Amino acid sequence: MTFVSTPDFRHDTPECLGILLVNLGTPDAPTVPAVRRYLAEFLADPRVVELPRALWLPILHAVILRVRPARSAKAYRAVWAQDGSPLLSIARRQAAAVQTRLTERFVGPVKVALGMRYGNPSIPAALAELRQANARRILVFPLYPQYSGSTTASVFDAVTRELQRWRWLPELRFINQYHDEPAYIDAVAESIRSHWAEQGEPERLLFSFHGIPKDYFENGDPYFCHCQKTARLVTDRLGLPSDRWALTFQSRVGFKEWLKPYTDETLKTWGAEGVRSVQVLSPGFSADCLETIEEIDEENRGYFLGAGGKEFSYIHCLNDRPDHIEMMAGLIERHSSGWAEANRTAADAAALAAQRERAVALGAAA
Repeated sequence: MTFVSTPDFRHDTPECLGILLVNLGTPDAPTVPAVRRYLAEFLADPRVVELPRALWLPILHAVILRVRPARSAKAYRAVWAQDGSPLLSIARRQAAAVQTRLTERFVGPVKVALGMRYGNPSIPAALAELRQANARRILVFPLYPQYSGSTTASVFDAVTRELQRWRWLPELRFINQYHDEPAYIDAVAESIRSHWAEQGEPERLLFSFHGIPKDYFENGDPYFCHCQKTARLVTDRLGLPSDRWALTFQSRVGFKEWLKPYTDETLKTWGAEGVRSVQVLSPGFSADCLETIEEIDEENRGYFLGAGGKEFSYIHCLNDRPDHIEMMAGLIERHSSGWAEANRTAADAAALAAQRERAVALGAAA
């Protein structure tokens, strides 16, 4: 193995606190070839599909990647904006806003880099940005509020796989989850209140989380419990009685059983039972994406209205709302406790100059 080196390192370069924000990812374009590349990377991840590789990979390449990319590309074209994928454009705004907020809070240098678990900008590219900025301490922040092995743990795999190639490793910390973080709960509750102020309160409020296969939960994945706690804490903030809200899971694929109840089936049932108005939010997503814009606000809207419902409204993800950015910055500040103080010392110009003089005296290149 060839290790990544830092031949241009200078002893008077200030150390930087690095923040790696990570989200799921997106195709580079809403085209069949781009979607096929993205799905090939995504669905080949053993954290996502827990089947023996000898069984799964032939099915993936011989069947799924021949059929699904065309259908998915059509869905991506429906949500693609002038500045590209909604997920990526929102994530870039989040990263820029967090960078501004942290620069205001920290005395020493801080660098925020954005990486996608699948697609671009890649995690290796984002880590290279941080290495170039001399980030000797890196905090990895997967933007998944509720932990799952299929999301958060997969980010850990990708980060540590890349760092295996580095000669000089940074100190590393990792935010596993924030499903019950008070500032996150407050932000979700406030987004609902803001929506109610414009649209009025519905008969039913539906929390729709991305699903995972049921056996992942049975084998110890805490995701189901984290989703339940998030919804309970938010509805407690709102003072919403239990008969006015429900929690469901969306985006299931394949033939095996996933976490229940299912979002689409619940909305069809509610419409048929005479529920007139529904508002849906997806607090497991930190940014609006294909699964919220197309699947919830289009496809599932159709299911509810087609079954007899009268009013359907989608409550957007937290995206780059100021309270969301403030929550992210606060969480980063807490998880980097101790590092920020070290960063101030490293940024001191006199200390850096003295450090360089000592290194040169010991034979380092000038």
